[in-house]
Amino acid sequence: MNTFIEHIVKLTNHRDRDLLELTFSKALIDLLPLERLVIARVMREEGVSRWLEVARLDIKGGGRVIDPQRVEFQSLVKLEDAYDRFKCLQSRSLVEVAWAGSDGPRITMLPLFSDSRLEDCGVLELHSEAALSPGSLALVDALRQIYRNMYALLEYSDRDSLTGLLNRKALDDAFYSAVLEDQEGIWPNMGGAAEQERRHRVPANYWLGSSSVDNFDLIAANHAAAASQEVLQRVARIMSSTFRTYDRLYHFGAAKFGVLMHCPDEALVLAAFERFRANVKATQFPQVGRVTVSSGFTTVRADDSPASALENTERAVDFARRGGGNKACSHLGLVRRGFFGPVPTPSDEAVAG
Repeated sequence: MNTFIEHIVKLTNHRDRDLLELTFSKALIDLLPLERLVIARVMREEGVSRWLEVARLDIKGGGRVIDPQRVEFQSLVKLEDAYDRFKCLQSRSLVEVAWAGSDGPRITMLPLFSDSRLEDCGVLELHSEAALSPGSLALVDALRQIYRNMYALLEYSDRDSLTGLLNRKALDDAFYSAVLEDQEGIWPNMGGAAEQERRHRVPANYWLGSSSVDNFDLIAANHAAAASQEVLQRVARIMSSTFRTYDRLYHFGAAKFGVLMHCPDEALVLAAFERFRANVKATQFPQVGRVTVSSGFTTVRADDSPASALENTERAVDFARRGGGNKACSHLGLVRRGFFGPVPTPSDEAVAG
């Protein structure tokens, strides 16, 4: 019982959703007769859904957690090709797979969440040498409910109430945990030491971008508050449908939005912001009419902070707006062209791809 209580304390002590997932996994592997545990999430890109195993842990202590932004999406298994996982997700109920008789090894699959969550849907996959007892399944349900409650609380604190996108606080957390710190190798000692074991590293092809609705002050002045809020909500929906599900999308307040993404090439980042710009321009806003956005993005360097990286994106946004708006600009590209200083170093060019 003390072990169970200790795991509950750890589960309710986190302020990081990624670490919450790891602690949840460690509790299950410690308290249940499992050989292996997998948490598989659904990732979407351009209308295609695939499985990403965001966490994997086995009884011998090995395991890993995956940052979705660092995975090659095309290499992942398509949603329907993992039939049993897909069945579990669709039915929102337990699915048991046995391949060596009723008393043999099996995989027990449970939906990670009880409701249909487009952003977070996934499956908890429990590998065991025999069928899990009713008591074990009850323990899984109890821990799963605690995990869901904590996840919902952390998500609520990270979300902007108007748009549903992540807020500025969430950017600070993601910037350091996902961009500048390596999450591999932290499995053996789950708890306070886990965070100390993270290794500071140079970021690999992370980009931060920001976008502003052009002439939003005029929109707000000439229309009712409800109309300007609708503009922000529609822009947020367009952003969600344009970028990948594993890109982190933000609303910083007023008419400012942000994107934190992992991408191997500057041209691909520019193409993503161009798609967003074009999609906003092509949308009819019922009470306002035509709306455009100006965007700027920058590569994230090892010595950057969220504030310094955002400052670079805002300089690129200001450049786009001075040129008439409805543009997407790379801060690094503007530096190379001599609009901003200093001139990038060769290492900067390498990061840009």
